Amino acid sequence: MKSRAKIIAVLALSGLLGACSGQKPTVTTANIAAVKPQPRNLTNRTMYNIPPFRLPGQWTVGDILQTYGADVKGKLGYYFAKAKVPYPPREATLIALKQEKKLELWARDSGGFRFIRDYYILAASGVAGPKLRQGDRQVPEGIYRIEELNPNSHYHLSMKINYPNEFDIFHAQQEGRTDLGSDIFIHGKTASIGCLAMGDEAIKELFVLTAQIGVQNVKVVIAPHDPRIYPLKVEADTEEFPEWIPELYAIISREIGALPPVMKSAKTGL
Repeated sequence: MKSRAKIIAVLALSGLLGACSGQKPTVTTANIAAVKPQPRNLTNRTMYNIPPFRLPGQWTVGDILQTYGADVKGKLGYYFAKAKVPYPPREATLIALKQEKKLELWARDSGGFRFIRDYYILAASGVAGPKLRQGDRQVPEGIYRIEELNPNSHYHLSMKINYPNEFDIFHAQQEGRTDLGSDIFIHGKTASIGCLAMGDEAIKELFVLTAQIGVQNVKVVIAPHDPRIYPLKVEADTEEFPEWIPELYAIISREIGALPPVMKSAKTGL
């Protein structure tokens, strides 16, 4: 019975990690048996990079837009109209606040950015502070872009961010860190390791919006907490933190501080 319990536990963890996998879904044909398995590199494999169990991919981004596009337009259209921003907009910015467990959606067309709405972050592992290495269970902190949409995620839908970005890579090279980790997603469902789990309804809206305006037009800012409430700083009791964190927090604070103030009555989380 103990062996069976261990197997079940490993399978459960494997499924969870699969949500943050950046592998593209396999395109299937009618003759599934004819698909040749691809060799896998098992060198230095750890519990944090177990190849995910993935169902054959069948959906395309176009399928998602056709299936959910009208519904999302009806739901988000209300918030965009209230903010006086055309839907879909020209650009969007997502502000993820770890401590508050909120993700804010900002957008603009020809004018400045306006607050559209916010969502609850249902799960995000780790603590305040940037992601430094593979397996540290941290959600990254910094300024990122969406680089890939996955319509076949085990966690409904997912959007991959470009971690590690240039800032992460530069400081890792300065410190001799080589295994920075990867495959960080904003996705559906309610569980995650190192990613942002938003729930299925929220990711549906975010995924469709991003697909409509283009991944190149969506910025993602991830902060330990809201710097508009109190300044970002390294906590005094932090045992280990890089000396460049104040620089990172200054960049994040400027990015968020450039947005206009949000009235509390405008907050509209799920």
